[in-house]
Amino acid sequence: FVTMGFNRTTNQGTHVAVGVSEDHAASWVWTQLTDRELADRPWVAVAPDGTAHVVWNDGEGVHHKLSRDGGGSWQSMPQVHPAGGSSHFAVGPEGELAVRITPLYASGNRFDAETDMMAVSTDGGATWSKHAVPGEREWRPDGLPRWVEPIAWDSTGALFYLWSEGRIMHLGMSTNRGAAWDSWELATDTDVAFFPYLVSTGPGKLAATWFAAADGMGLRVAEVTLQKGEPRTSLSDSLCFDSWTQAGEDWRRDTNGEYAPIIRLSDGDLAVVTPLQDARVDRLGFSFWRLKLPAH
Repeated sequence: FVTMGFNRTTNQGTHVAVGVSEDHAASWVWTQLTDRELADRPWVAVAPDGTAHVVWNDGEGVHHKLSRDGGGSWQSMPQVHPAGGSSHFAVGPEGELAVRITPLYASGNRFDAETDMMAVSTDGGATWSKHAVPGEREWRPDGLPRWVEPIAWDSTGALFYLWSEGRIMHLGMSTNRGAAWDSWELATDTDVAFFPYLVSTGPGKLAATWFAAADGMGLRVAEVTLQKGEPRTSLSDSLCFDSWTQAGEDWRRDTNGEYAPIIRLSDGDLAVVTPLQDARVDRLGFSFWRLKLPAH
């Protein structure tokens, strides 16, 4: 488990730490990986050979450490990139590593418009190849909310990328580790779609979430299956989750987070977690959703 500290007075990260439990979360052993100011957006993933990888960013770029002994010790690896944010991180079936690097980083305190890429390593992070990503994105403080630009490898070694261009969610697929991409319009919403998340659920199969501003605020859930090289999508109705933020004297629905995680359960259903937050009645926590989407 990886976490970061955050100073709400300065709006800056304070450290990144990783926790390891060997007794089903009854107890934890924690290791601090960095105490640099501006530490931000850490991600952890475990490769098929058991190597644990952590990436994060700060004011000096995107960093990477790994552990080959179950988190007992951590080795510093070459820097992934000298600028940009660790927007998302994924490990492939052969231990391939991919980091989506974006212009906004260091908890929003740094911006580098030229840093918008995919970094891929096939040697455990010793070296990285940098590739352009498909699509067009604007990075403005008053523009489309962007934080996580999710990526996922499937079991065949295909790399997928999900992003928003306003009302339209787009899906990209690379079969050569990010060097070239095919892309499609995955779904169109009636209002802005943002803060996506993506996981692979099998060969050529994906599950995704994103928030939609239509009707106040809701969450979309999608299943995607590649059929003859084209994505076929099943899309849920908008899920209305109980999460609110005060805006002046009014209260409005809010994401209260930058993505909604999703997994496939052993019985084939999808499970999604959304925030539960309403200070008016002192309700704080999370809601668990179980969904079965219709066939494509």
